[in-house]
Amino acid sequence: MKRIIDDITRFIFVNDEPSAADIIFIPGGSHPQPSERAADLYKQGFAPLIMPSGKYYVLSEKFPGVRDKADVYNGPYETEWDFMRDVLVKNGVPCDCILKECESTFTIENAVFSRRVCDEQGIKVKSAILCCKSFHARRALIYYQLSFPEADFYVTPSDVSDFGAHNWYENEYGFNRVMSELAKCGSQTAGDLKRFYFGRL
Repeated sequence: MKRIIDDITRFIFVNDEPSAADIIFIPGGSHPQPSERAADLYKQGFAPLIMPSGKYYVLSEKFPGVRDKADVYNGPYETEWDFMRDVLVKNGVPCDCILKECESTFTIENAVFSRRVCDEQGIKVKSAILCCKSFHARRALIYYQLSFPEADFYVTPSDVSDFGAHNWYENEYGFNRVMSELAKCGSQTAGDLKRFYFGRL
């Protein structure tokens, strides 16, 4: 059983050492930790720009509220982008270094719409850092890499909800979230990957 857990962990929980990049991307969400991590990397000089991305989850039709540290990040926020921008600013990122994408409602849109903003603003991305929830790392990487196929990505995730690579299988909530991501990496991304690899033939 340990081998199965280890194999799933290695696949889902992508975690790279950060490296100098053109931009930091943050997929949408309501936990502050990925944006805090992005702010820290910005202040260390890893990238000059940050693009948070997100309106709200497609099925909720509104920002659900801050999931952690609501006493620090106390809104009100209309979109995920508003929330993530506030986290970045409160952690020392200048407003003019924060790009705006506030229309996406799920992960593939985070990536596709972020690419659209970069193209519209003439930003060439050859390397990027991806700051996301740790259990979301593989699926986020797939979609951002598909949207920026010419770029090198460095995934620097953050644990949320008290679970990560070291303990996701020890409680039912963490187990369910990781297994859901594992399923989505097949069911949601298969068509997009197939179009990328075979659509040109």
